[in-house]
Amino acid sequence: MNAFDVSKLLSHRTAAVEEAAIIRMAQRARDLRARGRDVISLILGEPDFDTPMHIQAAATEAMRNGYTHYAPVAGIPQLREAVARKLEKENGLHYSPAEIVLANGAKQAVTNAMFATVDAGDEAIFLAPFWVAYEGILRMAGGVPVILGSEISNHFKIEPRQIEAAITPKTKLLLINSPNNPSGAVYSRHELEAIARVIAAHPQLLVISDEIYEYISYGEPLTSFAALPGMQERTITINGFSKAFAMTGWRLGYAAAPEPLARAMAKVQGTFTAGANAFVQHAAVAALAGGREDVMKMREIYRHRRAIVMEELGHLRGVEVMEPQGTFYAFPDVSHWLARHSGIGTVEQFCDWLLDEHGLALVPGSAFGNDRCVRLSFAASEVDLKTGLARLAAALG
Repeated sequence: MNAFDVSKLLSHRTAAVEEAAIIRMAQRARDLRARGRDVISLILGEPDFDTPMHIQAAATEAMRNGYTHYAPVAGIPQLREAVARKLEKENGLHYSPAEIVLANGAKQAVTNAMFATVDAGDEAIFLAPFWVAYEGILRMAGGVPVILGSEISNHFKIEPRQIEAAITPKTKLLLINSPNNPSGAVYSRHELEAIARVIAAHPQLLVISDEIYEYISYGEPLTSFAALPGMQERTITINGFSKAFAMTGWRLGYAAAPEPLARAMAKVQGTFTAGANAFVQHAAVAALAGGREDVMKMREIYRHRRAIVMEELGHLRGVEVMEPQGTFYAFPDVSHWLARHSGIGTVEQFCDWLLDEHGLALVPGSAFGNDRCVRLSFAASEVDLKTGLARLAAALG
């Protein structure tokens, strides 16, 4: 008698999405640690700081005041108003609270945006390297990714002419992530203006601008894509609280968009889940109302760690690295090293080898649309960072 194979009953959309390499490598690292191995993990994009105390206190106060019940799907009015004020003051964007939708993390905000706009067969242009979750979300929505590649030689940026050449009658979305995960690239206002001119010529095209690393930028202030002339009505701006305010476990993000898009995203969210956690939303009001001193302190620590990473990677033969202008990631190109070493031909094999033989966990760049690089997170303690870099140097030596 044949055993029942439930895997044959899985949906095609589920089968079309591969397990994220970040999740796979993180689980492998945990498994090795559980078996007693000493492993340094520079995988996750998670601040190693605790959430600032005034935000924690606001959450506790909200719970004591009874905010432990369901919240409105699109978010509590106080937070939608606070986000609208923040966007106007810091980003030059003029939204009403009705154009703000809170979500259970920025990842859900991206999901809401894609499911609200993408029909089966619609194309979305991704500027590689790109955050690994984009492709899986798009495929589950029935969309088709069109991936434009970049290399370290052009600072991991895509030229407007490449975007223009990729647009077809089926193109619905362009995804922009600046500061960029995983490369740390930041598009200047001039560069974004050139992209905006391409968008303006294609009325069927919308932009999702993922600005979750807004405050972790080491140079000029971030330019929000929606702030460019004619782009606010064409753009869904994504942001959240996880990276800047060290609130990853709180799961709170948001989207800002013209009201018809905002209503559609709220409808998607109400179908899949519900409103974000009520007392977390009240804590987020306090986060936005407070100063940015804690945020800036964390950024300066990241800047110091970036200097350590650049110093150590700069000594490694066969490794080329661009100084990240934002985020807390480095994205070194190891292709020259791979070319000289038989038996380790891909970045996936390279990362498995580093973990198995040297106790260092990184993420292969192929997960982000680039098969020449690996991602290294410096959202880790300085001790772990220096130990991990020393292990990398020993491995490549």
